Amino acid sequence: MDQIYIDKVLAGDPYAFRYFLTTYKHMAYSVAHSIVKQEHLAEEVVQDAFMRCYQSLAKFKQQSKFSTWFYRIVVNCAFTTARRLKPESVTFDLQEHDFAWGENAFDKLVKKEREQVIQEALVLIPANEALALRLYYLEELAIQEVCDITGWTDSNAKVILFRARKHLYSALCRLMKEEYYGT
Repeated sequence: MDQIYIDKVLAGDPYAFRYFLTTYKHMAYSVAHSIVKQEHLAEEVVQDAFMRCYQSLAKFKQQSKFSTWFYRIVVNCAFTTARRLKPESVTFDLQEHDFAWGENAFDKLVKKEREQVIQEALVLIPANEALALRLYYLEELAIQEVCDITGWTDSNAKVILFRARKHLYSALCRLMKEEYYGT
């Protein structure tokens, strides 16, 4: 399906690129956020990556899947942005958790808190480890695809995943001991 739209974009169809925007924007944001750790920066990275993708589409040689090629652009843009920044602390916003109570409100709250804790933990671990976890577990990509996107070797990706799991576990333990989680 990607090839059809690549051909349309290269043929000059100005609306064909929308397919890529709608198909890949969420994953691109997820990958970018795991590296830059801030929402507004992740949005900028995604925007920049889509611009670079559009401008370089004619150079896509189809030696890999389009998604792999595009996510590699996202990773490069994100690491470029992350290098320019100093780490900033992330604050917990209690208003995010305030919403009307309904039948499934408690379940929604538990799910949202779980997601929030995982996101906070991913911010605490190194960017390459957060990226590896997100690609391998959340996006369910194979090790080879992770390597294609990141440029790592097979063994390096496995080592990074191993360390990432250990660091994520430690970060989750620290977060769960904080005041707002009841202990």
